[in-house]
Amino acid sequence: MYTDLDNLFQKLARSKFRSKFRLNYDDQLFAEMKGPEVLRQHAHDLIIKRLAPEEPLKDGKQTPVKGHPVFVAQHATGCCCRGCLLKWHDIPKHRELSDEEVEYIVRVLLEWIAKNLQKEPRKRRIKKGETLPLL
Repeated sequence: MYTDLDNLFQKLARSKFRSKFRLNYDDQLFAEMKGPEVLRQHAHDLIIKRLAPEEPLKDGKQTPVKGHPVFVAQHATGCCCRGCLLKWHDIPKHRELSDEEVEYIVRVLLEWIAKNLQKEPRKRRIKKGETLPLL
């Protein structure tokens, strides 16, 4: 596990696959509306349910690519499956994650989301027939 997240993020930035992930407009809006404490709880719950077990259900395919800022952050940071946790964070497979490891992963995800919220959001694509809510 990395104690210096800046070093981790520099390493991830050199990966063509990991560096392409960004929060879209809806993800940024959701993250800003919910705030860091709700995101922390969501991240913690998702990690406990999907990654923490000794043998996660559908490991390698359990994390959607979109639909929640935490899912996007998981792929961007190599926290999406146990294989990626081993490769990017040196967290071994085939055993339950410790509380310390869960908290580390949550910290990585929230840090990545916070950094992404500082970037210009992607424009929202309007689907045919969709009406936008009045603000």
